[in-house]
Amino acid sequence: MMIARPLSIFIGTLLLAACSIPTRLNIPTIAITAHPKYKLLLILIDGLRADALEHGQAPQLARLASDGVHALWMTPSYPALTLPNAYTLITGLRPDHHGIVHNTMEDPLLGAFESENQEAISDGRWWGGEPIWVSAEHAGIHSATFLWPGSEASIAGTRPSRWYAYNKHISADTQITQALRWLNERGPDAPRLVILRFEQVNTAGNSFGPDSPQYAAAVHMIDSAIGRLIDSLRQHGKLTDTDVIVVSDQGIAPIPGDHAVPLERIVQLSDVHVVSDGQVLGITPLPGHESKVEAMLLGAHATYDCWRKQALPTRWHYGTHPRIPNIVCQMHEGWNALSAAQITKRHPLQMGGSSGFDPMLPSMRAIFLANGPSFMPNLLLNPINNVDVYPLLTRLLGIAMAPNDGNPRALLQALRSSNTANGYTYSKRDALH
Repeated sequence: MMIARPLSIFIGTLLLAACSIPTRLNIPTIAITAHPKYKLLLILIDGLRADALEHGQAPQLARLASDGVHALWMTPSYPALTLPNAYTLITGLRPDHHGIVHNTMEDPLLGAFESENQEAISDGRWWGGEPIWVSAEHAGIHSATFLWPGSEASIAGTRPSRWYAYNKHISADTQITQALRWLNERGPDAPRLVILRFEQVNTAGNSFGPDSPQYAAAVHMIDSAIGRLIDSLRQHGKLTDTDVIVVSDQGIAPIPGDHAVPLERIVQLSDVHVVSDGQVLGITPLPGHESKVEAMLLGAHATYDCWRKQALPTRWHYGTHPRIPNIVCQMHEGWNALSAAQITKRHPLQMGGSSGFDPMLPSMRAIFLANGPSFMPNLLLNPINNVDVYPLLTRLLGIAMAPNDGNPRALLQALRSSNTANGYTYSKRDALH
């Protein structure tokens, strides 16, 4: 029997977490049952733009969306980068609160973090908040993950029941085959929560741009792979007891090869420590150079804008975490910032692409679609925020929420019943928007 955490323990956890995580605490008026019915499959397609479904590039996803729930788009959190947003999706916390503030960052105690640094990504001290697999495991629900950021680390002393170490050479077909094995398992040790991430679309978009045939081919490949997964579940009668959610972390924008600004032109490098480059620059002035650096950087420029971290636009909800450097510069859409040495290695006529621009831009919009026994059919939603996905996941699993920044009522209308879904009973007050 799966038993939810007692309310007294849950509230105590919230109060303790509130001391260290500056986030809104969501405690909805709900009743949690001990026997949720359905399995839950969460799929992340890294770098898939929201308009990919409109362009006919993903017919399998379009069919899944038209038969179920589809948001016009999903707005990523700032910064609109892979690791921060992948982790936001499964914690409900903005990057400023969960601590993965960039793909590349530094911590005074832990040192340097990069997305390809295996030692860093497997160190649970980097990963704040409580990801959905930890919430599930604490509630007695087994989880299985494939290539999702954070799942290799022991977070709050917990890992998924099944997980794979990052390997960029793992194919989409390998992931689909393993996911089907997990979803077809039965018995007390079978995972009820299965989480996959595909990065091929993002890789193609970064290398060739989102308007390239290579990007379209990668979208088609992942779309076909997901279509095979759904068809297999349907053929084996598993689709009637499996909820499927497909999201992306953020979109991707084209960057012409000659749209790269040398860092040396932005700031005197001998006066600063550059923590991150690319689209979201993190810069710390060296002692004694603060005034000079701020005079050179702060304000609006032709291809970028810079702020002290305390003065970033409030709509980004970013700037309080100690891992964020003192000065943050945001490149304008379609521009890159790299060292002169890096730029000389690039072909000026080669079109590329990147995420990391203002989350409100259409190019950064992500997808959200859902299908399964818990979801309404043929429902188009207004745009949503990606912090609202985690509360939905906890509802579908029938478990208590950890502290998060999401709105627990934002996606209630997506559920097949406004009163009950997968073991939950909602009060009328909870269903109000």
